[in-house]
Amino acid sequence: MTRLTGKLEIRPAFPADAQAVEDLLIDTYLGTWKPQLTAAAAAAFEGQGKTRSYVEARLQAFRVACIDGMPAAMVDWEGNFIWALHVGRAWQRMGLGGALLAHAEAEITRAGHREVRLETDTFNVQSRAFYRRQGYVEIDTYPDESWDSGFTTVLLSKSLAQA
Repeated sequence: MTRLTGKLEIRPAFPADAQAVEDLLIDTYLGTWKPQLTAAAAAAFEGQGKTRSYVEARLQAFRVACIDGMPAAMVDWEGNFIWALHVGRAWQRMGLGGALLAHAEAEITRAGHREVRLETDTFNVQSRAFYRRQGYVEIDTYPDESWDSGFTTVLLSKSLAQA
């Protein structure tokens, strides 16, 4: 793990963070998903504007990890399901993902849930290894219909300690 320089703050996303968060999501798409997609699937995804729509619809629910005030990572959850956890490529392996995940798990626990769930894809060995290190167990697989790609989604679960 690389040493983090700068001040880390985890906070709710502000409306002014929308473009930075969209850029972060595009950055992780380019580094993780696009290399796995067919050219046709990538072109279809990029032409749909889903990233901007997602940010517009859910920004108020996001928590961001900021370095010196600039969003470097984000997490989004609802109930006991984590919809997204993204760390910009320049900020990976510095503890931001673990810090955001711990933050989300604490809030999910505080809301009374005993388990947290999330998904990744089988090809994403980096994320699967990260979640295993955080105590998640792979409990199911099924076709990923989001990307028209032939990917397989992995459902992960972790039991939460109750306060």
